[in-house]
Amino acid sequence: MGIRYCFWVLVFLIHNVFTLGEGHDSVKVSMSCNPDDLEALTSFKSGISYDSSGRLMKWVDSLSCCKWEGVECDNVTGSGRVTVLRLPGFISTDETVFQSQMNGILSPSITLLSSLQVLDLSGLIGLSGSIPPSIGLHLQNLTELYLHGNNLTGQVPESIGMLSKLEQITLHENRLSGPLPSSLGSLINLKSLYLNANKFSAVIPDGISNLTRLEYLHLEDNSLTGNIPERIGNLQALKELDLSSNLLSGKIPLSVADLSSISVMYLNDNSLEGSIPFPSNQNQMQSLGFLRLQLNRLSGKIPATFGSLVSLQRVSLSYNNLEGEIPSSLGNLSSLSELYLSGNRFTGQIPESFGQLSQLNLLDVSHNLIEGPLPLQMSSLQNVETLALSFNSLNLNSIPNWLTQLSSLSRIYLAGCRIEGELQELLKKIPNQIQELDLSSNNITGSIPTWLDNHSTRLYLLNLSRNSLESKIPDSISNLKALGVLDLHSNNLTGSFSQVLDMGFLTFLDLSDNSFTSGIEEIEHSSGGEEKESPVIQLLNLSNNLLKGELTPTIGRFKSLKILDLSSNELSSELPEALSNLRSLETLKLQKNKFSGEIPDEYLKLRELKELDLSNNLLVGEIPDGKPLSNFPPSTYSGNKGLCGKPLMPCK
Repeated sequence: MGIRYCFWVLVFLIHNVFTLGEGHDSVKVSMSCNPDDLEALTSFKSGISYDSSGRLMKWVDSLSCCKWEGVECDNVTGSGRVTVLRLPGFISTDETVFQSQMNGILSPSITLLSSLQVLDLSGLIGLSGSIPPSIGLHLQNLTELYLHGNNLTGQVPESIGMLSKLEQITLHENRLSGPLPSSLGSLINLKSLYLNANKFSAVIPDGISNLTRLEYLHLEDNSLTGNIPERIGNLQALKELDLSSNLLSGKIPLSVADLSSISVMYLNDNSLEGSIPFPSNQNQMQSLGFLRLQLNRLSGKIPATFGSLVSLQRVSLSYNNLEGEIPSSLGNLSSLSELYLSGNRFTGQIPESFGQLSQLNLLDVSHNLIEGPLPLQMSSLQNVETLALSFNSLNLNSIPNWLTQLSSLSRIYLAGCRIEGELQELLKKIPNQIQELDLSSNNITGSIPTWLDNHSTRLYLLNLSRNSLESKIPDSISNLKALGVLDLHSNNLTGSFSQVLDMGFLTFLDLSDNSFTSGIEEIEHSSGGEEKESPVIQLLNLSNNLLKGELTPTIGRFKSLKILDLSSNELSSELPEALSNLRSLETLKLQKNKFSGEIPDEYLKLRELKELDLSNNLLVGEIPDGKPLSNFPPSTYSGNKGLCGKPLMPCK
């Protein structure tokens, strides 16, 4: 017994000695750096002039490159070769995620890492250069290639098709150009292909239809032309297809209906024509949840089978040439939260079945030929927040009473719906506070109601333009503390508008084509004699009113202004030098007033100015010489008999 026990103890000790020896050798091998790998890594480092993360600064011990941050080596086979180079721009710690940056050129020597499986140099922002043309000849083991979010230029090499093990390619958000290589169709193991947000042109290679394991195909935001590949339906594993914002034409292939795994399909912002060919039967595309076809040239009717796409959550068919009635089968889409049908030629009525869309959050059918009456069943849409029915043939006469039953409603667009009479207090009773209200282009009369105060904490957009409103702007409008957009143009409003000029969040103010007589000269008075924060208004249009008096220097407080239009009034002061403080100003229209004196030299500081009209005033003297004033056409200054200098006749 004792002899046998000693024998097994001896065997155990001998085994451990050899095992430890093997482990020690393995560590020695993995710690040493293959000469090709070392050259590749040091060349990469040499090409980087700036590294905000400081990671490359730690690459110093040439004998142990496998310990360098971002580098991993093969410790399994004992080769010690670099298999992973992972230096992404986004770095996550236990506390936060931050963006780092590397400036420099991607070294072609990176292809010396012949055992590399993962290359991640994504999101470094300042990494430039091109993808090495020989990448496919040398990195035969590569499975993941992440180079997105950089400044790479040139073409994707044709040799990339030789990387038969590739599963992931992300090259999006660079400046890559040229045609997509046809060899992409050889990457039969590819699961993700992100080439979006580059400058690719020419056609989509038909060989992409061979990538039967592909799950994510993103080619959006390029300049791709031609047709969508006819065999695109072969991609049975495809979950996301985004070809939006290109120059694609032709018809949507019939085979699209065969994409059995598709959940996201964006084909919007192209020039696609013909009818919507899917689904051809009620069993197809059952996973499709997000569909964008807007801004194309599609025609015909919405297929009745659309109602069988039971997973649909968001659909946009806006701004095409679609026609006919909206199919009642859309009422079967129980998961639908957003439906955009605007800018087409739909006729008939909104289907009663829409009342079944219990999850609907947004409905936009504006700019069509839809007729009334609106179905009472719409009062069941308790989750709808945005209701856009503008510019149809509804002939509402009045705002529907059932709007008060929509407990979530906060954005109402009923422009051009032939609403008549005074603005009803009905809107006062809407349970939720209104955020956006557009009742423009109707025949609303009377005054601006004071009950808008009921929505004072949330009302951001108020558009009552192109109506027949009379009287003054009520002082209570200053209680609308969240108001950012106020459009009252083309009414019969009178009096002063000074109460709106200092509203804290107002960025867009259009009071043009009314009969206001004062307000502009009260800017100084409205500041109360104390220094106030600059207003944030970016657009101020007061044209075609009855304004008189002077344009005070306090106009210089409006430092956020990009568009200022005071044309067609009776303003009679000299041009204030303070306008030169509006350094963001892009459009300045002061024509058809009685401004006098000389054009201040300080206006040469308006470097962003792209549109200027000072015509038909009483200005005199020499036009200040230099950009931007000298670059405008003579019509900019015409009708001022005392003006001279470029671009007008030289001064005597």
